[in-house]
Amino acid sequence: MISTSQILTIHNHDRELAGLTYVYPVLSRRAGGVSIGINLNPNNACNWHCAYCQVPNLVRGKAPDIDLAQLESELRGFLTVLVHGDWLEHNAPEGLREIRDIAFSGNGEPTSAAVFPEAVALVARLHDEFGLGADVPVRLITNGSLMAQARVQEGVSRLAAANGEVWFKVDGGDADAIERINGVRIEPEVISRHLAQCSARCPTWVQTCMFRWDGELPTRHEIDAYLDVLTAAGIENLKGVLLYGIARESRQPEASHLSALTLEELEEIAARIKEKGLTVRVSP
Repeated sequence: MISTSQILTIHNHDRELAGLTYVYPVLSRRAGGVSIGINLNPNNACNWHCAYCQVPNLVRGKAPDIDLAQLESELRGFLTVLVHGDWLEHNAPEGLREIRDIAFSGNGEPTSAAVFPEAVALVARLHDEFGLGADVPVRLITNGSLMAQARVQEGVSRLAAANGEVWFKVDGGDADAIERINGVRIEPEVISRHLAQCSARCPTWVQTCMFRWDGELPTRHEIDAYLDVLTAAGIENLKGVLLYGIARESRQPEASHLSALTLEELEEIAARIKEKGLTVRVSP
């Protein structure tokens, strides 16, 4: 049974909006319309703990066992009402009643699922079965932390074969900033290596969230260190940067430290990134 209780907005990315376990709709700023989310972490478990994360009751961990048959049933049912029914007319705002992508995102790191490659293949098959075409790509939104694993690389390669793309999270450029923002101690060289491994297998955008911390803008040193991470990964191999701000309230204890940047402040950071020769899309 597909249900919604309210019109989709960019401010509400409730994973239970459609009453399903693995499939949920959101109105995506960066995608520019309705995104069909694939949630492989319904247990709210992630190996990172990002300060701006909107997932309530977030815990450390990995994805649970995934019932692929249920995932297929849910996605097939949801695509049926979106493609052949009037769900979009009743649940999406006028002007945004368009499917923009199918995205592996959800309540944790999707690549932590043991059946991640199989899930990618399943979604790609249904994408083609419903005739969604190249204008509705399959996307992976990931922190990239597991990219060195053969299983994850296989899934990313399958995504590329389906004409999909990766949105790879990079929010900080030195170990202290990464730990403060993403809640994990990892050296920037590791992020650069994982980003390079990803972009060598599939078209990859860097996805970056920036904001004020305790009222302070990101410093010039922090922006320089961030750009160093992208440079070390090979800027020529990246599609560009999706730079965005805070549009929804964090559900984490660190929320009180965060406040949004203005569009002008984001554009100033974007200008620094563009100096490296990268395409930048800004979503305040």
